[in-house]
Amino acid sequence: MASIIITSGEQQGEFLPLGRRTSVIGRAENLPLQLLDGAVSRKHLRIRYDEATKQYYVEDMGSTHGTLLNQRRIEAAALLTEGDELRIGRTTLLFTDQDLDDRESALSHYKKFGERSRPTHLA
Repeated sequence: MASIIITSGEQQGEFLPLGRRTSVIGRAENLPLQLLDGAVSRKHLRIRYDEATKQYYVEDMGSTHGTLLNQRRIEAAALLTEGDELRIGRTTLLFTDQDLDDRESALSHYKKFGERSRPTHLA
């Protein structure tokens, strides 16, 4: 399974286990992951699991400000892979193919990911 971790914004550290279903993320109260960000549309993006390919895809749902995947605006469904960063409004989300159980495991995974992605400075 996979998860989404909020890595910046008011809700930093919250996460959403994705399972094998379609999940919609946005500002609407009835969504599995509601973002409290005025620059996020009510139904901003959709993350869909494809049973045939066993992979996850992200699609913008016609949001006002768009969705960035690794700093590039997406216009159509895009494949998600470990460590991909989604930016919607003023909120950043991290996609991981890890199935996280709780907030502590989400924060621990994010911390480990951050350590791996930091450049090494040689003296």
